[in-house]
Amino acid sequence: MSADSVTPFGFEALPVRGALIHLSQSWRRMLRDHDYDAIVTETLGHAAAVTGLIAQSLKFDGAITLQIQGAGVLQMLVMQCTSEFDVRGMAAVHEGGHARDFAELTANAHCAVTVDSGDRPYQGIVAIDDTSLAASLEHYFDRSVQVPSHIALVANADVAGGLLLQQVPGETMDADDWNRLKFLAETLTEKDFAGEAGIELIGKLFAEDDVRVYQPHPVKFRCRCSARKTEDVLKMLGEAESREALEELGSIEVTCEYCGRRRHFDAVDVERIFSDNVVPAPDSMH
Repeated sequence: MSADSVTPFGFEALPVRGALIHLSQSWRRMLRDHDYDAIVTETLGHAAAVTGLIAQSLKFDGAITLQIQGAGVLQMLVMQCTSEFDVRGMAAVHEGGHARDFAELTANAHCAVTVDSGDRPYQGIVAIDDTSLAASLEHYFDRSVQVPSHIALVANADVAGGLLLQQVPGETMDADDWNRLKFLAETLTEKDFAGEAGIELIGKLFAEDDVRVYQPHPVKFRCRCSARKTEDVLKMLGEAESREALEELGSIEVTCEYCGRRRHFDAVDVERIFSDNVVPAPDSMH
C-alpha cells in the first residue's frame, strides 16, 4: 500500500462511512520550499488531510479547494485536491506576524470549500470555529450539508493525517454509538501516523466493530503550474510594468508559491509574450 493514501471504509452494523488519510512524502514535498512556523505547519497539514478526505467522499471529476483568507496573521491558505488525488497547497502569513494558536492565526478570516467539477463550481462558506479546522468543518457538514460528521486531524513537519466519519443520509443512528465513534476518533495522535497508517490502524481503532475496508487511493503531490500559466501572470501584470521590471533587474523571475519552481524571463521572452501572432509556451505541468 502506498504510504501516502486515503483509505475508505464502512461499518457493517452501523450506518456510517469513513476514510483515513496518511500523507508523508507528498506532505514533506509541499513544505520543502517554505519556512512555516509550527502553528501554520499544523493548520496547513490539517487542511491537506481534510481536503483529501472530502475529495474521496464525493463522486466527481475535478478539484476541491479549501481556502482561508484573512486580514490578520494568516493572509491566505489554499489547499487543493483533485479527483485523481493530486494535492498541493500553500500559506501566506503577514510579515512579522505570529500566532500562538489556531484562533489567533485565523482571527477575522473567512473560509470556503469549492467543488469544481467543470460545470458550475459550488462553493460552501465555512464558519471558522476558534477551536480548530476540524471543528469548523464538522459544524459545516452538520448544519450546511446536513451530514453529521466526526473529523480528527493531526499534523507536524513530517506527517499529516486524519479521519472522517459521516452518517449515511436517510439512516437512523443510535446516539450512543455515534458518541462512541467520536471518542475513538479523538484518540488519534501523530504517533498513530508515524508508520504506514492504513488498514492496520483502522482495524486497531475500531476493533469492536465489523469494518469493511476498501481499496486505498494513492495520494501524490502535483503542482498544476506551467509555463503558459506563468506567462499569463506577466500578462496580468501588464506590458509596461513587465518591461520596467526587466529594465531594472535584467530578467524577471516568477516563483510558484505551491512547488517553488522558478521560471526566468529575459528580453526575448517578454517581447514574445506581448507580441501578437506568436506561439505560446507549452502548457506542460509537473
